[in-house]
Amino acid sequence: MKPMQRRHALLAGATLAGCASSAPPVAFSLAERVAQVRAAETAFAATMAARDLAGFASFIAEDAVFVNAGTPLRGRAAVVEHWKRFYGPGPAPFAWRPELVEVIASGDLGYSEGPVTVADGRTTARYASTWRRDPASGQWRVVFDNGYALPPKC
Repeated sequence: MKPMQRRHALLAGATLAGCASSAPPVAFSLAERVAQVRAAETAFAATMAARDLAGFASFIAEDAVFVNAGTPLRGRAAVVEHWKRFYGPGPAPFAWRPELVEVIASGDLGYSEGPVTVADGRTTARYASTWRRDPASGQWRVVFDNGYALPPKC
């Protein structure tokens, strides 16, 4: 093979090798992933009504951070320890539901926000949660969470 032919063959091989190692096409739609995050948030909220602390914990990432009145709760264990007071006997002290749900283009990070209501149906706060999808299991878990009280209506 002449030097010029060898150069073209090497370039062609390098180009084909680059194509072979490129990422596979995305096998999901963003609408599907948004629906998954909405369903995860809805199921997460249902743990409060069911008084299911273990179910609540299953939706929280091991490395999660929940902002608690400006003081972060770091890790699933700290979050569950703090939140177990809301999961005692009797009716749920509050409920939440997703209104706005979005997912980034990679499909592995999502956002949910919505109202927090008390037993009489009044909205007293809003929450915002960031969700991360576990690539191995496909399960969505909360990695960041924050809520804030709304000012009382006059």
